[in-house]
Amino acid sequence: MVAQMSQRFYTSLPLAPGMVELTGAEAHHAATVCRLRLGDPVCLFNGDGHEYPARIVSTGRKAVQVEVLGIESPHRELPFALEVAAPLPKGDRGMFLVEKLTELGVTSFVPLSCERSVIQPGEGKLEKLDRHVIEASKQCGRNVLMRVGPVVAWQEYGATGPRGEVRIAAHPGGTQTVARVGPRVPAMRVAVGPEGGFTDAEIALAREHGWHIIDLGPRILRIETAAIALAVQAVTCHSGG
Repeated sequence: MVAQMSQRFYTSLPLAPGMVELTGAEAHHAATVCRLRLGDPVCLFNGDGHEYPARIVSTGRKAVQVEVLGIESPHRELPFALEVAAPLPKGDRGMFLVEKLTELGVTSFVPLSCERSVIQPGEGKLEKLDRHVIEASKQCGRNVLMRVGPVVAWQEYGATGPRGEVRIAAHPGGTQTVARVGPRVPAMRVAVGPEGGFTDAEIALAREHGWHIIDLGPRILRIETAAIALAVQAVTCHSGG
């Protein structure tokens, strides 16, 4: 369902009632794209979990002055920590994946490096992903930004993690389901492999370190499809849906 809300803008600045200046891309979006004018209502957020109703005081080509009028704390985050790990798909598919995981409420995304990985994203690519998280958060109303972590090799990622979490990896031939292994847990990590899938050695490592192996169905899914499907199952399972 799509709900109407004030135009949302992100700032990395601390927020409280009072005057704030938007600059850069956010100022351009407010003044040039949205054509906001004096007195127009807006909403600011900075990732601290709150949102700040505000109004436009003045607009310019490079800066927009905004008066923060209050602070609100709507509940829009998942009641558990959900981390999704997957190799980054090619091209815009990676951006699509990050956008949809943000909308689903995923806590963090970890780009994986596996034996069959094709893409090894650099710092520039990861910075673009962070920007897509912000844009998706503006659209969907999240006030906590999904964290995009650095690239991690599966051999390291699959062998580490805190106690008490549920770990689920998607791989053809898995015999369990998310609903069976992951209801009402405080933290969950879910992982999918590259286009060619995890290798036998990678799955062996996963089993050794307590990962539950599940099968997502008889069709071969692209990375972003598998990761989104697994995230949806995790969210639905935890909510009892």
